[in-house]
Amino acid sequence: MGLGYTTMMYDSSEIAAGIGDVAACQYDGVEIGLEKVREAGPDRVDALVDEYDLDLYCVMSEWLETEAAVDRVASDFDMLSDLDVDNVGLLPPQRNRQDDATVEEWFTRLADAATDAGVTPLVHHHGATHVERNDEVRQLLDAVDGLELLWDTAHYYPYGENFPEGDVTDGIETFADDIGYVHLKDVAPPTGFDEMRDSLSAGDFHLDHVINYFRSFTDLGRGKIDFEAVSETLEDVGYDGDITIEIENRTEKPLVHAKENYDYWRDIRPKEDR
Repeated sequence: MGLGYTTMMYDSSEIAAGIGDVAACQYDGVEIGLEKVREAGPDRVDALVDEYDLDLYCVMSEWLETEAAVDRVASDFDMLSDLDVDNVGLLPPQRNRQDDATVEEWFTRLADAATDAGVTPLVHHHGATHVERNDEVRQLLDAVDGLELLWDTAHYYPYGENFPEGDVTDGIETFADDIGYVHLKDVAPPTGFDEMRDSLSAGDFHLDHVINYFRSFTDLGRGKIDFEAVSETLEDVGYDGDITIEIENRTEKPLVHAKENYDYWRDIRPKEDR
């Protein structure tokens, strides 16, 4: 079970610094957005990952809002295979933008193409999108052969059976057989967080709701989620895949956040796994 970190806080011109910081903090792997790979160039990304002896755990797609976006993502799977990418994370369209049939057809096409290229396709359940709640996740996984789940602690939190408490382990247990990859991040919910969630789930995208909802995501240990229980439950269900800490809105001193989050997760893991 390897531990990775995201380069979300680095733009494409800073990709060398981002990958270097991840390596400096002793992570095993790295996750990069597909648009950053395109902009930096796959050869440059490949050279950096090789230089720092990291595995490229996952490349996250652009938002799948249109047929054109689906076609662009599908056309890059051979390139991702050449980079030895393990997983491609697929981001659903925003809420109320597409119907179920369209989303299922898009994900079927992408899952087939990714599998043919030797890359594992993952749906990332995500707030304010077509795939948020358990029933929506289950429906898409059942409809699309070969599709696995990118399970995310923070995006699961608002829809879990224990909300607003920080126990999200029911999500791990519910999708134990479907989880192909894990994102860790914490949530520090502001007052009225459930109202923000309900507004976004209804497709009512008030700007303040969107901003405050996503600003609630934070470093491990700074919010509500019980990560010791997450760690134990992943072990209990036999999950042996990779895990990436995805901190997305801590742009000040990103290296510091990368190290602090590494240390936090290491310290709650059993000694024999450190």
